[in-house]
Amino acid sequence: MANGRIGGGGGLGKCCAGFCSFLFAAGFIVLIYWAIFQPHHIRATVETAALSDLAVVSGNNASSAAAAVSYHLAVTLNIYNPSVRVKINYDAIDAELRFRDAAVIGPAANDTSPSVFFQRGRTRDDVKLEFDYGRPGVAVPGDVAGELEKEMKIGGTVSLELYVDVRVRYVFRMFKLRQKPKIWCSLSIPVKAEGRRRGVGGPIASGERCKVKY
Repeated sequence: MANGRIGGGGGLGKCCAGFCSFLFAAGFIVLIYWAIFQPHHIRATVETAALSDLAVVSGNNASSAAAAVSYHLAVTLNIYNPSVRVKINYDAIDAELRFRDAAVIGPAANDTSPSVFFQRGRTRDDVKLEFDYGRPGVAVPGDVAGELEKEMKIGGTVSLELYVDVRVRYVFRMFKLRQKPKIWCSLSIPVKAEGRRRGVGGPIASGERCKVKY
């Protein structure tokens, strides 16, 4: 009877030791994540943006609910890696342009340069995004086209939102962590009529910080 109790205690001790080892390993992984990766989220800033040939084409008749927006927009986005030791591989960059945070007027950037790149610690890299939608343009709801046309006619600023989805790999020695940060940038571009052209446009050099969510 005594020997049976001793054997049972030994098995229980091994189980406890294994569980403690698991907790230690899990805790170590969490510590690595928070101490190395989490405090060092990338930062993004709009350096420049140039809008041209912005025009709204209404539907064929007054009852039509659809319209189209044509334009060209070139944006330079500066991305900063604040970490000293962690390097970042940018595997994919996808961008879209919205108006009033709802209507998509640019399904995706026609050109992203560079499309993939490697970033060392404490360095900045520029990514150029280009949206080029000539006529017939991008289809949008009629009410959205009306609101955009109002901003154009006032002659002040056109407010647009840039959304960028990024796929990255954080690299620290043997450790690698995949993330999909989302970058949101507000673009308030002063516009004016472009000579004989039917559209409007204008440049900005803002240096304004964007929001980054993980």
